[in-house]
Amino acid sequence: MSDEMELHVVYAFECDGQGGNPAGVVLDADALTPEQKQAIAARTRLSETAFVSASHLADFKLEFFTPTRQIAHCGHATIATFSYLRQVGRLTEGETSKETIEGCRRILVEGDLAFMEQSAPAYEAVSPDGIAPSLGLPSAALSIEHPPIVASTGNRFLLIRLRDRSHMSQIQPRFADIEAISERYDLIGYYVWVPGSGDFAATTRMFAPRYGIPEESGTGMAAGPLACYLNDRCGVSDTTMLIEQGAFMQPRSPSRIVVRMVREGGRITSLYVGGRARMAGHDAATSHRLAE
Repeated sequence: MSDEMELHVVYAFECDGQGGNPAGVVLDADALTPEQKQAIAARTRLSETAFVSASHLADFKLEFFTPTRQIAHCGHATIATFSYLRQVGRLTEGETSKETIEGCRRILVEGDLAFMEQSAPAYEAVSPDGIAPSLGLPSAALSIEHPPIVASTGNRFLLIRLRDRSHMSQIQPRFADIEAISERYDLIGYYVWVPGSGDFAATTRMFAPRYGIPEESGTGMAAGPLACYLNDRCGVSDTTMLIEQGAFMQPRSPSRIVVRMVREGGRITSLYVGGRARMAGHDAATSHRLAE
């Protein structure tokens, strides 16, 4: 591994210049093996690290690793990567693209905003058994009108609607149980939500212990399917939504995630998820040299 290679820490989905979700970004990673990438991701202790290399199919190839395994798509690491590429002059405003292990996706750069394309939503009903206890909550905390459902626009998440906003701060996750249920339904993790306040359509929390992520402050690949679900199943007619995440984390790290949906023929056919990103403060070490 070259000692000139660096890991850059970028906070995606920042909210009013604060918060956001930190991702690792490693440029020019062509020479790294999968084992080296996994070792770097484990060492960073960030929820995801993106490795950028040359692509014959798109403008850039992105590979995403959590601390424990590779993942097909990652919203916040994508936004972090393309925002950083814009900052260092490797791309201009407009449309670009990324290659992933599951194909290519379009990326839009609009000023200081970056958006990633996601697939049309798919839903799957599941049994609610064990879900509330896995969050340390009584069964009565779950919404009867909107029971838990698996939703995906590229990654599978369990959307869990709580009856009251106060339950969001009462969650005591039992990670072994969440991981077992995630294995049963082949999930990335849980996306727990309640209706939002102000400009936000929903306020959320995300737990993914199956991928080595206890809790994450901004999850673009979960916000996309939630916005689709709100539009398809919950009577929220807006096709552009703001999703809030990270407000109930300890420590708090609020994220603002923008979701834009396109409806054709009575259904959502495409969507873009994005937001702003910021570099870590200079006192937090914006980059780390990767020694051999």
